[in-house]
Amino acid sequence: MKYASPSSVEEATGVLAGALSAQVFAGATDVVPQIRAGRKQPEILVDLKGIKELLNVSNEATHWRVGAATPTARLTENSDFSSEFPGLSEAAGLIGSDQIQNRSSLGGNLCNGSPAADSVPAMVVNGVRAVVAGGSGSRTVPVSEIVTGPGKTSLADDEFIVEFEIDHMPAHTGDAYLRLIPRTEMDIAVVGVGVRVTLDDVGMVSAADIVLGAVAPTVVRVPEAEAALVGNQINDEILATVSAAASEACNPIDDKRGTIAYRKQVAGVLAKRAVLLAAERAAERNGDAK
Repeated sequence: MKYASPSSVEEATGVLAGALSAQVFAGATDVVPQIRAGRKQPEILVDLKGIKELLNVSNEATHWRVGAATPTARLTENSDFSSEFPGLSEAAGLIGSDQIQNRSSLGGNLCNGSPAADSVPAMVVNGVRAVVAGGSGSRTVPVSEIVTGPGKTSLADDEFIVEFEIDHMPAHTGDAYLRLIPRTEMDIAVVGVGVRVTLDDVGMVSAADIVLGAVAPTVVRVPEAEAALVGNQINDEILATVSAAASEACNPIDDKRGTIAYRKQVAGVLAKRAVLLAAERAAERNGDAK
């Protein structure tokens, strides 16, 4: 097996175009254990950490740019980013241990294709876009369109994600990500819930996004719960509707970490809690988005 460490997007796409089988990685926190566990080895491993564009974090006029290979520790330690997107920052901070977070990245967490990836529900509710590079040029697609199933993505063999675009959070808007794990830390989500809520001047919900993780082959949006929130003030009756809709939207499996019934129940409970946390943060976000 060969190893390549390109220094530019163009060099990386050239390497991928000339390989019979290749695997890109942005941290190797998943690919190395997978190869050691017996997954078929590619002809060449392509390390994206040497491309400066993939390690950039910049706060621009209308949005943030986050390089796909940026260590998640750089996001959680960025006070401006974490203040604006606390839910997404917290989700990024749940990827492995402190040591792992100096290698792990949003791009790797997404493209690994795990149904339980913590950052994905948080990215989807925030409308994050992925800038994808490949032999035929670049394209920009919603993060929600990248993962198509466990371990599978919509990316072509010669494509990889360069960066993510994240529009600034509007005023009176807040996000949250909550998960349940069997242990106190460093475990895989049994259920994860990302929520984003926008409130109007009188505290009514004017926009809502709710996305579940670890309860289906890909993340699941809950439109019934979103519709129940919009146009209303959050109360016990609305939260009960949100909980029921979240439980109903699940399509989980039975495994050693949780039964189908348990995951459905947990999804409803976490959805209510995440809505309340996102709404609390939205009420505190006054003034400019930046």
